[in-house]
Amino acid sequence: MNVIIAAGTPGSGKTSVLLNSVRCLVESGVKVSVIKIDCLYTEDHLRFKEFGVPTMLGLSKDMCPDHYTIYNMGEMVDFARENGSDMLIVETAGLCHRCAPYSASSMGVCVIDATTGPNTPLKVGPFLSTANVVVITKGDVVSQAEREIFRERVLEMNAGCRIIEANGLTGKGAAEMANCFKGAVEFNEVDDVLRHNAPFSICTLCVGEMRVDKKFHRGVVRHISGVQEYVGE
Repeated sequence: MNVIIAAGTPGSGKTSVLLNSVRCLVESGVKVSVIKIDCLYTEDHLRFKEFGVPTMLGLSKDMCPDHYTIYNMGEMVDFARENGSDMLIVETAGLCHRCAPYSASSMGVCVIDATTGPNTPLKVGPFLSTANVVVITKGDVVSQAEREIFRERVLEMNAGCRIIEANGLTGKGAAEMANCFKGAVEFNEVDDVLRHNAPFSICTLCVGEMRVDKKFHRGVVRHISGVQEYVGE
């Protein structure tokens, strides 16, 4: 089975471009299962069900959606196998710009919006820099020069990625994405590991401390000066 993990900035059009790609996959005879990971609420999983594909929804709530994806990967793979799927597509919210949910034997797909500005590829971190495929959306509403600058910035961060320009409304790029997904390596759930470490900061905020100011907090912290230190036992 192939596993595709798609992450991206909020509002980038992840669901729309993946819907078009799933349609192409289903029409070509690929058996697909889809997992939709979001934070608090979504109805996007119902849109995938319209294609007749097995679909599961996961809400991470207080947990980082990428951490939630990693933590529950075994159950999601089992879900796809039980449905006799050739391919599992996981769409995760990917919000913090420091996490990368991609694993070594999955295909990592970063969906990023060209209208967010030419510096966005420099800001979003490892979920772009460690992706196999970078899907650029909304290129039709920026100029040719802006598209070229955006593309070059993506390559600055990830020189080895495959770039696909897609449009969730027209379906542009869907067939190219579907063919790309078919070329993913076989998923190895026994020896699979993350491509990038999770963020280093483990502090008292992470476990529920609500008081404001550093005097109340312990753990690995970074000061506004840039100095990183460990406070506590």
